[in-house]
Amino acid sequence: MSPSPNLNRCERAELACAYALQVLPTSEVPAIQAHIASCLDCQRELESLRPVVNRFVSWPTDVLRPTSSLQARLALRIAEETGKQPVPPPARRWSEPEWEQVAPGIECKLLATDAERHRVSMLVRLAPGASYPAHTHAGVEELHLLDGELWIDERKLFPGDYNYGAPGAGDERVWSETGCTCLLVTNTKDVLR
Repeated sequence: MSPSPNLNRCERAELACAYALQVLPTSEVPAIQAHIASCLDCQRELESLRPVVNRFVSWPTDVLRPTSSLQARLALRIAEETGKQPVPPPARRWSEPEWEQVAPGIECKLLATDAERHRVSMLVRLAPGASYPAHTHAGVEELHLLDGELWIDERKLFPGDYNYGAPGAGDERVWSETGCTCLLVTNTKDVLR
């Protein structure tokens, strides 16, 4: 591609930027990769963006990714200014995480991980009669019971109940007679006893 006379850069440089940010539709990636391989302007553009993109890698994706409505408004505004057709944001495809058996009678569905703060949020499902081992909280543990009944030591929780576990505190016995599902936000460094 020849550079645009008014910008003195490749007219596909914006696609190279979108490629660097990993926001191109999957169907367009092979074509832009082939173009970048043959275009020095786009290679330079990509190389100049790498340090910026690398700084964003550790940010949560909900901070980096604008809402679909904002993307649509931006696409319309860009289209008005350029006189081109608006490019709608790609359809988001959410895939449900899988349940994973972590111990007999206990399944987890990991929702989010914050490796820097050693935090995870997950759905936890206990089968009737299942129990979780005694443990000490390395950080704050927050549990919201969604269904069923759950005993934490001498406290019986019902759907809608919330339990706060302070750092350093321990739970000697966690079990469910009926089976239950809860939302759990906890520290990955908890100590099982």
